[in-house]
This record gives sequence, structure tokens and C-alpha cells, in this order.
Amino acid sequence: MAIKNLADFLEDSKQKDLSPDVFELESSHMLEVKLNGRVWAKAGSMVAYRGGVKFVREGMLAQGLGNLLKKAISGEGTQMMKMEGQGRVYVADAGKKITLLRLAGESIFVNGNDILAYEDGIKSDIKMMRKVAGMVSGGLFNMKLTGSGVVAITSHYEPMTLVVTPDQPVFTDPNATVAWSGNLSPDMVTDISLGTLFGRGSGESVQMKFSGNGWVVVQPYEEIYFQQQG
Repeated sequence: MAIKNLADFLEDSKQKDLSPDVFELESSHMLEVKLNGRVWAKAGSMVAYRGGVKFVREGMLAQGLGNLLKKAISGEGTQMMKMEGQGRVYVADAGKKITLLRLAGESIFVNGNDILAYEDGIKSDIKMMRKVAGMVSGGLFNMKLTGSGVVAITSHYEPMTLVVTPDQPVFTDPNATVAWSGNLSPDMVTDISLGTLFGRGSGESVQMKFSGNGWVVVQPYEEIYFQQQG
């Protein structure tokens, strides 16, 4: 790797404004939020800011009593913080790749661990997977995002989208599943014969089954937030 002099390094790595949008990628791993009002971001994701910005961790009852238990169980993976005021905020999540999606009234589901930020025009709701008897973890809890605005999701490395059709259901490793279309309701299924094939031979036999018409996004990496109770 070539050695840079200090002036070149400062110029090449300097924050740049290339877009008037609220969300702008400074790199594939760093998101700039041009704050003028309110934006939601993953708790603990702020790495720097300037201006008059107030940060408030989302209260357990912020979205109603119905989510109290779900928030308590799902843990940090779905905790968001409210950023209010005027300024610039820079957020990131463990160096993961950031993808910006503009919703125009659509709904998507995102794994709680893979949500980085979303604009105030997006409504969020924590959802619990069906058929979860005997299994607990944040990986079973996902966030449904609906409305108009931009959503920032994260993945380890480049994500891949698989099309789901009625005659071709898709099975995924829960620890590698990032997001899916809002019309799908995946089931948790087990197949002991696949126990040494899913999860890098770890014996994990739990999969997510997507049926119907839609899509699912996976990443080439297994995050450690899903566990099976044995």
C-alpha cells in the first residue's frame, strides 16, 4: 500500500458533501445524517457529530405497552435512539456495509441487529417470529418499517437478494438473514438432517422458511445473536 503524506491523507479522508439528502454515505461503512428535525438511529452507533444535537435512547414504553416485553427480550439489537436538532451526525456499526433504501409507502422487515437508521417519516414496529417454542434470542425479533423515507440497513460484506415465489420457497440461516419484503411472514422450521449443513457444521438445524411472493436479503456472514435452546 502506498504511503501518503499528511496533506494527501487529510484531503482524501475529509468529510464531503455530495448530496442534499438527509442521509449520505461518506463511505460504504460511514453514514452522515444532515439533521434538521428528528431521525432515529441504532443506540450506540454515533461516532461523531457537530451542531446542536440531542440524543435520547428510546424508552421502553416509547412505542406502547405492547412492545415492553418484546424490547426487554430482544435486547440491544432493536434499541434505537432519537436524534433531534440541527447539525451533522456520523453513525456506523462495527464497520458493516451500509445500504440506503428509499421507501415510498412500502413495508419491509429488517433483522433488529441490521437496522442502522431511518427518517422520521418511517413508522417502526417490533415483530416476533412465529413458531418460536424452545428458542430465544434477539434474532427472533425483527422490525417492520413502513412509510415514506430513507432507511439505512447494514450487512457484513455484500448482501444478496433472493426472489421468493409460490413454487420456490427460500430457506435461510437466521444468523445470515438481513431483511425481507413486508408481505412475507417467514416460519421457523427445523430439519435435523441439515444440522451439519447450516451454520458451518455447528449442528444448527433451525432455518427461516419464506413462502409466497417476495424477496429476502442474506449476507455472507453469520452474526452471533441467534441461539437454540437444547
